[in-house]
Amino acid sequence: MDLKRVAIGYFRGSNIMAEKFYIEALKRRSELDNRNLEPYLTIFLNKLDHLNKEEKKKAAEDALLYSTIFQNAAVF
Repeated sequence: MDLKRVAIGYFRGSNIMAEKFYIEALKRRSELDNRNLEPYLTIFLNKLDHLNKEEKKKAAEDALLYSTIFQNAAVF
């Protein structure tokens, strides 16, 4: 949910809110046990480091994509 809020924040132009949720998303990532994750999820988790350096529109799209991927992975 933090990444979805990042996407909404960047899309609406609320960069301060997006940055706060981006930091929260990074905290959640550090809580994961990467040994039990599928390799494709590890790749996407590593891409989070560059999310805040992208153009805001691209960052919003990527954050929404990552959010959807992680939510789908959590269901299975």
